[in-house]
Amino acid sequence: QVQLVESGGGSVQSGGSLRLSCTASGFTLDYHAIGWFRQAPGKEREGVSCISAARNSDGSTYYADSVKGRFSISRDIAKNTVHLQMDSLKPEDTAVYYCAAYSFANVQNMCEKQWGEYWGQGTQVTVSS
Repeated sequence: QVQLVESGGGSVQSGGSLRLSCTASGFTLDYHAIGWFRQAPGKEREGVSCISAARNSDGSTYYADSVKGRFSISRDIAKNTVHLQMDSLKPEDTAVYYCAAYSFANVQNMCEKQWGEYWGQGTQVTVSS
């Protein structure tokens, strides 16, 4: 059974940090790019950060302008997990965060066009001022 499970969400104060995890089952990260997306109340969903499939030699990553320099995406092949380290959090980062997988996707396209073959159920991140 193909599944993506997010974890690590919670409530923090502005300037704090959280690390989100997206664990895949039923498929491997070797052949799938993984992306993090978020949706705030009353706003459209947006791509936050994406990382290429492990078998892609370029190892490329993508970050939305709003999170560059504050968020970092990485993968743990052994655990079939992708992490999103979020530092210097701001109230405007408050949203439900989802991870998605897409076979060998170009990371910019995946994030900007919100490509996803499989989606997780989401995890809430709340940043208070």
